[in-house]
Amino acid sequence: MESLTELYRIGPGPSSSHTLAIQRACQYFIERYPNEKEYLVELYGSLSLTGKGHRTDQIIYNTFSPRKITVTFMNDTPMKHPNTMKIIVPDTEVSMTIYSVGGGAFEVEGEENLVDPMVYPHQSMKQIETFCMDHQLSLYEYVLFYEPEIDEFLLQILDQMLDTVQQGLQAEGMLPGPLKMERIAKKILKKAIEAEDPSETKNLLLTAFAYACAEENASGKIVVTAPTLGSCGVIPAIMKYYHDYRHVGKERLKEALAVAGIFGNVIKTNATLSGAEGGCQAEIGAACAMAAAASAYLEQLCIGQICYAAEIGIEHHLGLTCDPVGGYVMIPCIERNGVAALRAQDAMLYAKHIGQIKSNKISFDMVVQSMNYTGKKLPLELKETSLGGLALVLPVDK
Repeated sequence: MESLTELYRIGPGPSSSHTLAIQRACQYFIERYPNEKEYLVELYGSLSLTGKGHRTDQIIYNTFSPRKITVTFMNDTPMKHPNTMKIIVPDTEVSMTIYSVGGGAFEVEGEENLVDPMVYPHQSMKQIETFCMDHQLSLYEYVLFYEPEIDEFLLQILDQMLDTVQQGLQAEGMLPGPLKMERIAKKILKKAIEAEDPSETKNLLLTAFAYACAEENASGKIVVTAPTLGSCGVIPAIMKYYHDYRHVGKERLKEALAVAGIFGNVIKTNATLSGAEGGCQAEIGAACAMAAAASAYLEQLCIGQICYAAEIGIEHHLGLTCDPVGGYVMIPCIERNGVAALRAQDAMLYAKHIGQIKSNKISFDMVVQSMNYTGKKLPLELKETSLGGLALVLPVDK
């Protein structure tokens, strides 16, 4: 598996596959061919169908500026990957076919080694659990075993998560685009503070934190892929809650991020983190599993219970469709971040208590295998194309 530096990325919203990866890919092309006067970009599949709502064309214009650039949406042209972009230098044979593969990562057709060599030799949680047992390691110590210098990076990721949530809690006004949605994270926080029932307070706090991050993402602000930008509010909500209300220090939170990252890596390796490939189970489902694992680690559960929590987190998101209304990362995406943060805590609670009285017959690896199968079976209309599901029931004036 790859380094956690290839999982957690800091960049502009609203979409890791449609903005962050595209920005990185355009920068890569410019570095390869810096002296051309004109460029053409063709967008295919989900990049074309939801590119306007995800501001894919805008990030391309901004990245190539001040060079001359033309962007074309190729809506009716099938490609072998659902997130395909071609960059062409006119009147030459220079071109590059790029696949946005989820979580801000991209691949170039015909090229290899765009990322660091694999740093983790294991491919499954079963292998990781066995290794940890044989070497008497915690999951955090497992990460340090293969990435001994990862701590500083994880602290940077944590700081950005906390900063994004705080900025989102202070922001007011309307989100960009024709949906005319108001930012409400600040108002939800007020509700949380006013609530008399402690359980309601906690749930509303988690919701406010998740909304704050997701609203920042929808506004194109700087956020963290956790593991994607569409699901960027789930883990930060957990981090913010434990930091501010459970008074857990950043060193411990950093360790929880490392643990969460391992589960994200297993999903990334054996299934997908791309909504265009696997539906929203690949984004919100993966984020919920990672947040559940982080929560379980912070509650000092054993490795088996941490795996149980992560398995619950993803199992009950199987088949979740990716059907953003109008192609904007707002409906159902923002609310879905809040719901997933609550479900992550529920998954931890189940693992903490039910995990003591019964063994879990469905392993994390099994549910990831099922997730991969389910994602392939989802119809195109329900995989980040805005051609079906909720995207059909709410008309949008573009």
